[in-house]
Amino acid sequence: MARVDPTLWRDMMAYLRSRYASISRQWFEALEPIDLSSGLLVIATPSSVQRDYLQRKCIEQFNEAAQTSTGKLVGVRFITAEEAANYAAPSPAHSTVAAAAAVATTPTGIQKRLSDNGDHHDSPDQIVLSPDYSFDNFITGPNNQLAYAAAVAVANQPGNTYNPLFIHGGVGLGKTHLLQAICQQVLRERPQTSILYVSCDAFMNQFIECVQAGKMAEFRHRYRHVDLLVLDDIHFLGGGNRERSQEEFFHTFNELYQSSRQIVLSSDAPPADIPHLEERLVSRFNWGLVANVTKPHYETRVAILRAKARLRGIEVPDDVISFIATRVDSNARELEGAITTVIGHAALQSRAIDMELARAALGEPPSDGQTSQVTLQQIIDVVTRYYNVKLSDLQSRRRHKSVTEPRQVCMYLARQRTRFSLEEIGGYFGGRDHTTVMHSIRTVDDRCLTEPAFAQQVAHLDGQIAPA
Repeated sequence: MARVDPTLWRDMMAYLRSRYASISRQWFEALEPIDLSSGLLVIATPSSVQRDYLQRKCIEQFNEAAQTSTGKLVGVRFITAEEAANYAAPSPAHSTVAAAAAVATTPTGIQKRLSDNGDHHDSPDQIVLSPDYSFDNFITGPNNQLAYAAAVAVANQPGNTYNPLFIHGGVGLGKTHLLQAICQQVLRERPQTSILYVSCDAFMNQFIECVQAGKMAEFRHRYRHVDLLVLDDIHFLGGGNRERSQEEFFHTFNELYQSSRQIVLSSDAPPADIPHLEERLVSRFNWGLVANVTKPHYETRVAILRAKARLRGIEVPDDVISFIATRVDSNARELEGAITTVIGHAALQSRAIDMELARAALGEPPSDGQTSQVTLQQIIDVVTRYYNVKLSDLQSRRRHKSVTEPRQVCMYLARQRTRFSLEEIGGYFGGRDHTTVMHSIRTVDDRCLTEPAFAQQVAHLDGQIAPA
């Protein structure tokens, strides 16, 4: 094997960070180049999930980075650390062919099929597992706690807890993340588990193809002899002219359930609300646990954004996090898109992330000083400094006057100086509901009317808050 020049590897990583911020991850630091010979760069990954993800989702970018850094036609191949221990560089002829194949390959679909013995094989209809979608990277809040807890329970004891597990909610709210986290934890703790993870659309297409080709025995063996069946977007099973697909899935469900094999399903609606879904399937989907995921509150959105930045190894200022969390209130997918856009602009311009860059990246007008809104963090900084308390105190359940007064003042000023809703303000201060925020605002208003010294104190704090 030929040693890889550390400078070359640093150049490649720098190229990926600057040119492809959307795919760059902090765990890339754990990748290890082990061989560069005859036009093929071999890179070892800590896990098979990372290997497969990189091979399917990032190969073109890594090929480009390798070719740019070396100035040569170089292809990239990913292997696991375990495979690296027994790796032997191929002969020049074979290596050249492999390099050319790596350069020419444009991955399509998804790579993962876990056969009965746990081996990994290419299969275009399998959904790729993303290393990002682990339980460690999932941010919990009031909107998803039940779904998260159920997913963890299923991953720990597949087939023995909630079966089936049915997770439903709108687009980008974390359903796919939980499904993939289940698969990854089961793979890590039970490597020999046979897992089939596909979309409902793939299930129906395969069913039709096998009917037409007379291969139903093969189809049924594939779906009915797995330890864990995970189907994304099961709501597509409803609709017109899908009676035969529903019939087939009904029998598949029964076979797996009766043999205590785990079934996990996701949908954009609860079972009873899926149009044209047979009653017997609705009944079976309700046998286990049906868990809903909804839109994240402000506090959860802030935590999601911080996690996404941390995953990329990027420092994002609190005021920028607050700005994005206020601007994007729909789902985690759009939050990720927004912070990726900001990080990408910073990489292209080779500058640090600040409010000016964030506003420009997300299409907001530039700051004009006096008319700019302040951030929640600025309010908190002023109030906590004045009262000599910590943010953790304000977010706690403590009701001592030394904590309740600054908490109420914070809520009052947040309502006066920001665009946050009552629910968002309450969510940030320990998950309190909007009625608590309304009570705090009324309390401060009433005291300002009856206590001149307190009114002067609040006015002083308000004056200390500078616009962003």
